[in-house]
Amino acid sequence: MNKLSAEFFGTFWLVLGGCGSAVLAAAFPALGIGFVGVSLAFGLTVLTMAYAVGHVSGAHFNPAVTVGLAMAGRVGWNTVPGYIAAQVLGGIAAAVVLYLIVSGKADFTGVGGFASNGFGEHSPGKFSLMSALITEVVLTAMFLVVILGVTHKNAPAGFAPLAIGLALTLIHLISIPVTNTSVNPARSTAVALFAEPWALQQLWLFWVAPIVGAIIGALVHKVISED
Repeated sequence: MNKLSAEFFGTFWLVLGGCGSAVLAAAFPALGIGFVGVSLAFGLTVLTMAYAVGHVSGAHFNPAVTVGLAMAGRVGWNTVPGYIAAQVLGGIAAAVVLYLIVSGKADFTGVGGFASNGFGEHSPGKFSLMSALITEVVLTAMFLVVILGVTHKNAPAGFAPLAIGLALTLIHLISIPVTNTSVNPARSTAVALFAEPWALQQLWLFWVAPIVGAIIGALVHKVISED
């Protein structure tokens, strides 16, 4: 239960901090933080919460990461369902809080895209389904390579959260224009539940691509490293 609680609150913080920065601050009049600020926000949520609860649950905060770690033999497959459930519920709880904040704005008329992930017409840069698929698969694979490498028994101790947070920041800097950056099905699901209908219609890609990417990343790690 401690591990599941850690995954719940870690994912809650990721969605509240990352998606919250995108919804509330990215384009704030005259003081918007832009893509760089949102990228840093996502990285900082993982970095801070990995230090806070990483010793409890391993700090996955992401169904794709959990699947990738199971594929690499770092966690048992029996832990996967519980972790994913906790992550999705934590993300949804954060989306509820974010919705309550947004809906309190004086001129509120709806949440719109609500930082959801999309492709085609709903990609920030109008990138195609194929572009979105390649982006999410490749970047999630690289994310897993980083995670598995920096948490290896021979890696320098104490620096894993920093490297993982910076990797997630870099991933967002690359891919926000393409998909609004998922690499995390729990993050995608949480906000899609409150957004316009297209977000749920396109959600399948942001489960399939990150999980496929995570499996590829685990296999790459096995090729280049020995646990």
